[in-house]
Amino acid sequence: MFESLKKYIESIKTRDPAATTLLIVILTYPGIKALFFHRIANFIWGLNLKILGRMISQLSRFLTGIEIHPAAKIGKNFFIDHGMGVVIGETAEIGDNVTIYHGVTLGGISPAIRSSEQVGLKRHPTLEDDVIVGSGAQILGPILVKSCARIGSNAVVTKDVPKGGIMVGIPAKNISSGRKKNDATFAPYAVTKK
Repeated sequence: MFESLKKYIESIKTRDPAATTLLIVILTYPGIKALFFHRIANFIWGLNLKILGRMISQLSRFLTGIEIHPAAKIGKNFFIDHGMGVVIGETAEIGDNVTIYHGVTLGGISPAIRSSEQVGLKRHPTLEDDVIVGSGAQILGPILVKSCARIGSNAVVTKDVPKGGIMVGIPAKNISSGRKKNDATFAPYAVTKK
């Protein structure tokens, strides 16, 4: 367990120059605390103790300013930088080595059906590996953001994003044409892995 924590902290240090020591990251990064609480809430949610899972999620929200639904699926080395105001919905799925900044919403959209009929439907986005989401971005609905995509600050994304896409604006548009797909900026964490 300590080895996986060490790898996780190293992944954060490659993405954030302010993350200088293990102690600073563990004690002062709210995203680490939110993810810790989420892992517990998610485990409890899986035991069908839904109210307890939600209570742990709400405690985490109170302590960190980050709201992650206990049913959300989150991969390895997920990093929430700064974190205040982040919201991750129930059916959201996040791959490995994903970085998001403060004020990001991975939200759902309500189809024109009753809420009781929405139970079990995919309503929130899926982010594949090595995605970076800028501060204030809103990714809404059951869309797919493919690996190595970049979502610009304050972008509103409501449609699928291609691999390596760079989405900016409201509504978000892909501006990645002309970039080389093997450019190291598409997967900065993957390039530095040992």
